[in-house]
Amino acid sequence: MIIWKEEKKTKQRSEGDKNLKRLKYYILNMKPTSETYEDMYEGKMYESFMDKDPIVHNHAVYWDGEIGYEITKSNRLELSKPTVTIHIPIKQFRTEETDVAALDSIFRAFIPYIRELNELNDNRKRTAKENGHYYIYEPNNKVLVRNVISVNLVPQKYYRLLGKNTIEPIDGLRDNGLTTYSPGKNCMIQPIDGQREIPAWLCISIMIQVQLPEGKHKKAVQMLTQDLPGAVNRFVEEFDGEKLKEALALFEKQEAIRAWLRETGHCAFVANGSILPRAKGSDNPLPGAVPFTSVPEDETEVAGVRGMAFRKGVTVITGGGYSGKSTLLDALSAGIYNHVAGDGRELVITDDSAMKISAEDGRSIRHVNLSPFIKWIPGGDPKDFSTEHASGSTSQAANIIEAVGWGSRLLMIDEDKSATNFMIQDCVMKTLIEKEPITPFVERVQELAVRKGVSTILVIGGSSEYLQATDRIYMMKDYRICQVTDEAKQLQAEYAGGYGRKKLQSENGGSDKGKNWWEAVRAQGKNAEEGLEPADFTNRDDVDANHLNTRPEGSATEVLKVSDLGFLILGEERIDIRMLHDIASIPQLNAIAFLLRRLMGQLNPLERFQKFAVPKEGLPENREQGTGVYVPKWICREKEVERLLEETSREGLEAAYSPFFTECSRWMDMPRKYEILAVLSRMRMKMAP
Repeated sequence: MIIWKEEKKTKQRSEGDKNLKRLKYYILNMKPTSETYEDMYEGKMYESFMDKDPIVHNHAVYWDGEIGYEITKSNRLELSKPTVTIHIPIKQFRTEETDVAALDSIFRAFIPYIRELNELNDNRKRTAKENGHYYIYEPNNKVLVRNVISVNLVPQKYYRLLGKNTIEPIDGLRDNGLTTYSPGKNCMIQPIDGQREIPAWLCISIMIQVQLPEGKHKKAVQMLTQDLPGAVNRFVEEFDGEKLKEALALFEKQEAIRAWLRETGHCAFVANGSILPRAKGSDNPLPGAVPFTSVPEDETEVAGVRGMAFRKGVTVITGGGYSGKSTLLDALSAGIYNHVAGDGRELVITDDSAMKISAEDGRSIRHVNLSPFIKWIPGGDPKDFSTEHASGSTSQAANIIEAVGWGSRLLMIDEDKSATNFMIQDCVMKTLIEKEPITPFVERVQELAVRKGVSTILVIGGSSEYLQATDRIYMMKDYRICQVTDEAKQLQAEYAGGYGRKKLQSENGGSDKGKNWWEAVRAQGKNAEEGLEPADFTNRDDVDANHLNTRPEGSATEVLKVSDLGFLILGEERIDIRMLHDIASIPQLNAIAFLLRRLMGQLNPLERFQKFAVPKEGLPENREQGTGVYVPKWICREKEVERLLEETSREGLEAAYSPFFTECSRWMDMPRKYEILAVLSRMRMKMAP
């Protein structure tokens, strides 16, 4: 636990630095036509002596009492749009909570104060560059680790301001910079000279951007040193601790339900009263929507919340058009993340390893074992399949194999986004097509559940093929759910597959009573005469790190771009991520881009600048460096990504950011490992031969 030093809750402003006087000086001292703000970014201060040259200090944290304003460049081209990180001692919030829910609640409480500043400041007749503007990240309803708010140990001001930019260190202290907080750290930082500890408060650090008005330095001073600090002080004084307690109580319930899912035979939970549909073009609940109510058979109470628990295994959700079945699946898919109160899905909790699977025509596949679903491929090996442009069936098969290999315990599939020939093949088509290379998913779905522990939730409305292969069947009718397992299986046994049923009846004296219709009809197919062998779901995950590079061939300049249209550009790679349904936001895609850049830099710190020879046929795979022959550098993608995320958890998401790239947003949301791996797997790079 953090032990705070008892101090009076009064603003302690040094008269020499009152109202960020040093920051005012830097801006007003600029040339009238200058927009570089270099002095503000450098924070250059001088420690003067009578008998020797002054010592230069670079300190771009400006103080208003105990609250620090750290100013950095947003990117290399927008020098008049700085990033301002506001360091507020956590004691001013009268809490010691620093988990993701607490930070999310504090950040959302701060947003209205910036909106109010813009309402007072903005002029519709002028652009943001002409008038100035405050930018703050407006998050969706998901509770995620974000770079816009973090916890840091921040050394307090170590100097007295004697003049405009002349200082006197207090007792010879020196600045050590900022230290990302980790539980258990001391709240003091040892100075370089070892004379005395520098007090360092545990701070909530909130990040915004400020567009300073062009050519209006006095207006820039007002925005940075008067209006913004005034809003921050009001925010701290008016902070509602009760709302924070409510957010923490909700988070505690959400985590208790997640723990319950891990410990029991369930993969998802939907609380009674949840509002699942979304308003058009919004992440907010649809007004007037029908609240969710559990079926009686599966209703349970978890952490004081009553709702419907979805058991592990194979679950089918069916229903007519516009009945709400896809809406339920979308809500379950969103349940991998926690949501804020009022979202309507805040108590929809899903196994956090779940992945939404769909067909993805045109995706790149590199050395994936498709043999569980593909028996043979013309000119290729299904156990080691590669292509630049996958078909719908091969792409969906690859997506499943990769998800299982990365440790996903739940697959969610909507037939509307699937390849039909991959999902099903009825008995008539099995009889008609003598040489079918595809083993439909319906014939493997139970094997995945039983042998691999991977559950599946499917939305099916156009075929009865899955009704005998599933454990439970639910129907959505008028946006309400009911269980129809026994009824659906009986109907499937009586009516499914007209041609196959007649053939089976003729072989059994005109009756199929008592038969398991799905098993019997499946046996009619010529490809299933000898039975279905158990599948090998193992998949190689090695990649040649030499090809992980953010520099296009022949260029010394890195390329990193994130498009709102759903593309990520890394070096020469243009990666289509539009079918990665679990990426929660563009800021999360920004984070994936910067994290992959960081990973590539770690794997190739020197080799990034080297050119590798093209391997020659017939040469041994392994050759020593320096021979002029290409030498692969094999790594395991999953292990490297897990290591990267552990490192990021320690150092903070902001450590991955670089201001060099002008086509990436400043905001970042922490991704799961599955989305990073999914982006990596879609790169059109060389893999192990």
